[in-house]
Amino acid sequence: MSGLFGAFLRDLQIQELGICRMIEDVHIPFTQIRIGRFLFLLVSLLMMFALRPFLEDFIGVNLLMEIFFTVVLISGIYAVSWRKRIFYTSMLIAFAALAPEWLNLFISMPALVLVGKVFGSFFYFFVVTVILSYLFKEDVITGDMIIGSICVYLLIGMMWASLFSLLETVQPGSFRLPESAKPGLNNFPYYSFVTLTTLGYGDITPITTPARSLSILEAIMGQLYIAILITRFVGIHISQFMEKKYSEPERQKQL
Repeated sequence: MSGLFGAFLRDLQIQELGICRMIEDVHIPFTQIRIGRFLFLLVSLLMMFALRPFLEDFIGVNLLMEIFFTVVLISGIYAVSWRKRIFYTSMLIAFAALAPEWLNLFISMPALVLVGKVFGSFFYFFVVTVILSYLFKEDVITGDMIIGSICVYLLIGMMWASLFSLLETVQPGSFRLPESAKPGLNNFPYYSFVTLTTLGYGDITPITTPARSLSILEAIMGQLYIAILITRFVGIHISQFMEKKYSEPERQKQL
């Protein structure tokens, strides 16, 4: 039985590898943008931000958030699935984050929300770490690398949003919300990105010391990420330019 199961997993992995190679060879029509692993994650994140406000009146807010959360997690699993160990780890974390969230729609239990938020935050952290390790190992700037860096920035914002909602669940009243805001934990993606980009509109404000500390850490992380990433890209671009500049005369001599 174990031998048959192992053979099934190997066949599944081979099929997945073949599909991934086929996808990586496909480009968006009329462009040179290659459809890589990170494009699906980017599209799912942008759809969540763009469509959620317009669908809230037709679908329940909680159900809508769970649908988008599920799509983002599935896209995140695919984005980091180039190694078997990372793929299975991301699947386990995603399941631990999704199961309590969906169960909470049918069985209202505060403990389920807490567990879902903890594993949701950890999943975002895990995917960010994996993609960052890929970005800092690459020596050539590609379209997929740029898309991956955008995904990391958006995932950082979602990670902090999950942490803020977790803090509000554990310690209610950590944030002051405007009177016009709908009750619930769905306000924190907005607050997270306002903090990450250091806009600071002031309509949602941290009240407690942990909330203020987390907000400061997110603002610092947002600025450091942009600065370090730009430095990394500039360094790679200069290296590519110098390599190309000095390799062309050598090729001409050989010809």
